[in-house]
Amino acid sequence: MTTTTATATATAPSAVAAEARRPAHRDPQVLRWLGAYTASTLGDSVYYLALSWTAVSSGTPAQAGLVLALGAVPRALLMLGGGVVADRLGPRRLVIGSDAVRCLVVLGLAATLFLAAPGLWVLAAVALAFGVVDALFLPAVGALPPRVADRDQLSRVQGMRGLSHRLGSVLGAPLGGLAVALGGPATAFAVAGLLFALSLPLLRALRLRPLPADGENRDGTALRDLADGLRYLRGHRLLGPMMIVVLLSDLGFAGPFNVGLTVLAEQRGWGASGIGWILAGFGTGAGAASLLLTVCRRVPHAGAVSGWTMTVGAASIGALAFTAHLPVAAATALAVGLLAGLSGALCNALVQTECDPAYLGRVTAVSSLCSLGLAPLSFPLTGAAIELWGVGPVYAVSASVCALAGVYSLAVPAIRRAELPR
Repeated sequence: MTTTTATATATAPSAVAAEARRPAHRDPQVLRWLGAYTASTLGDSVYYLALSWTAVSSGTPAQAGLVLALGAVPRALLMLGGGVVADRLGPRRLVIGSDAVRCLVVLGLAATLFLAAPGLWVLAAVALAFGVVDALFLPAVGALPPRVADRDQLSRVQGMRGLSHRLGSVLGAPLGGLAVALGGPATAFAVAGLLFALSLPLLRALRLRPLPADGENRDGTALRDLADGLRYLRGHRLLGPMMIVVLLSDLGFAGPFNVGLTVLAEQRGWGASGIGWILAGFGTGAGAASLLLTVCRRVPHAGAVSGWTMTVGAASIGALAFTAHLPVAAATALAVGLLAGLSGALCNALVQTECDPAYLGRVTAVSSLCSLGLAPLSFPLTGAAIELWGVGPVYAVSASVCALAGVYSLAVPAIRRAELPR
């Protein structure tokens, strides 16, 4: 009896150690999280396609644009508060609640569309609700990877997350289009709701790793927690400068690959199919970068690699405006995707490994605000600048902003010397 007990006692730590050494792509916890994230990303893609189709079909283009823009307002205004909530309540609980709300809202809209023909105000209300939920979801989902994987696996997890995001983008739009074609917008919204529902059992099955700082910074008010998180970020030798890098790189990238790409394709005579080929090239490159990080356990000199790939990728962005042939433009976009995807994933991995776990929700909220809240503000500026000065100068300025982010990364010693855990 004593021998059996001793053997069992000795075996248990060995099993735990073996599980801790398990690579991310073989870890059941990581795979559950990845499956839930993939289902949620697919649901997002189907939802946005169905929303845009329904809005355009129900009103004028200006009204449809207003409906689609409504979701961005609460997301930008409430994102920092979402980070506070993620740190207070825990990211798993918040992600489960967010996907549950999205599931119920979208299924409710699907039922409404099956029974009646509601006005645009219903779509506007749903868009606003999604914006509020996104403000809670995005910081929480960004804070989850360190709770399901070891620190030395986080770059691999970021690669897997990138692959999942690309899969959702590539498959979500055709799936939504097929659902609209077969059963109308109501069917598409129902499909999106079911995808959100699919993520819930996977998330509930997650067992989060306890973190040393878990449970701290929850005694004050929410406003005090937010101020505390911003002070922590400002005083951190790596994370503070990294937020500047995120903001600059996304400001330089967002305009050319949204507004600018449409104008470029029109001027070159490439048409909508040309845009598709260029975006396909970019997606292929970004997917290759994610696959590289998934396969590689660790990228040495991660900070320096991120800075250099960001700088070279900026040159590729500028080259797009001076490309006359579509195959060359698609190949250039592939290079942008590969370089920008690699630098972005390494930035995310460094943020998650360097951040105190008690502040990760708030730090992720600031990063998401820079990329998803502030960067889209460059869209109208890009369009107005192209009308005044043309495509070439605007792409050159945007590429310079991206290059500034890369040069800044290399100039700040804390970023240039940053390493991922061994």
